[in-house]
Amino acid sequence: MSEYQYYEFQAIDRPLTAAEMRELREYSSRARITSTSFVNDYAWGSFKGNPDAWMERYFDAFLYLANWGTHEFKLRLSSRLLPLTVARDYCGGGRASVREADGKVILSFDSDDEGGGEWVEGQGHLAPLVPLRAELARGDVRALYLGWLLRAQSGDLDDEDVEPPVPPGLGQPSASLESLADFLRIDEDLLAVAALASQPLEEVSPRPEDVRAWVTRLPASDKDDFLSTLLLGTDASRIEELRQKFLRQRKPSNPPPETRRTVGELLRAAEAHSEDRLRREAEERSKEKARRERSAAAARAKYLDGIVGKEPKLWAEVETLIATKQPKSYDRAVELLADLRDLAARKKGSDFLLRVTALRQANERKPSFLERLRKVGL
Repeated sequence: MSEYQYYEFQAIDRPLTAAEMRELREYSSRARITSTSFVNDYAWGSFKGNPDAWMERYFDAFLYLANWGTHEFKLRLSSRLLPLTVARDYCGGGRASVREADGKVILSFDSDDEGGGEWVEGQGHLAPLVPLRAELARGDVRALYLGWLLRAQSGDLDDEDVEPPVPPGLGQPSASLESLADFLRIDEDLLAVAALASQPLEEVSPRPEDVRAWVTRLPASDKDDFLSTLLLGTDASRIEELRQKFLRQRKPSNPPPETRRTVGELLRAAEAHSEDRLRREAEERSKEKARRERSAAAARAKYLDGIVGKEPKLWAEVETLIATKQPKSYDRAVELLADLRDLAARKKGSDFLLRVTALRQANERKPSFLERLRKVGL
């Protein structure tokens, strides 16, 4: 199988300048470059740039995949919105890591499928993941927890390691979180048992009067700085930064204690959850099979009721069809013989077997027809 590699970079906070686009063009003559993106795929050759360096200098999101099973995803956002210390609680190395550069944190997620070998198409995978950046900017760290689960299932952590704080809403994933779990191949049973310790996600809709009262109490220098930045449009992250500050100050000062689980406890719970899920799915398949069989049996009985008394006509039609020596006619003749067999089973003293034996003897030089009879047990 030929190789396939796909690279896509996305700029979100600001467009690339003309000079930056020319710099990127030097790395590839065939890449699709716009003021907000760099996209290229390779069936031969390789990428000449450095994704980590490009994330520091140009872009806010990056996705890579290859048909041997490698998936990579990176996000960059202001460290004021996502402090490095918070990110490291979840993405401490291995399959999920974080680093800081020039006031930005850069998250990296890496998933490998040892089987690999599948044909993949890269286009369309990054767009569903980009909204995660806005979720993280609002203080929603569920994507970081998925990174920790990836580390747990990949063997980057010891069984005795304790999970970080479980964010609310794991059981109510956004579309982007579902896309991330799928892209990183997070085990569905592991995610399900992890979500059991997650509180429901609460919609935060502060009242305008509460916001106004809070803003009134801000120092004048903070308000001046914020308004200046907002009017100049030099830092779009300031709005989310202020919103996070408002929400943090409204949280309860004494949150309820949490029970943290170890990696080993989660993995064992996931295994038990998988066994239970597979058992329930097998039971459902068995019930569905029985339902279909009952439905088919009822339909068959109704059909046979409709042809009761037509046996002489059916036998005559069978002989006419066989005489044509055509494959399709043979097929239809065998279908009618199956109907006659099932009708005969309903009553005693039927001569069906004798008539089929005579039919075989009369057509012993028609191997194609006889083979069809054998396949249906006649």
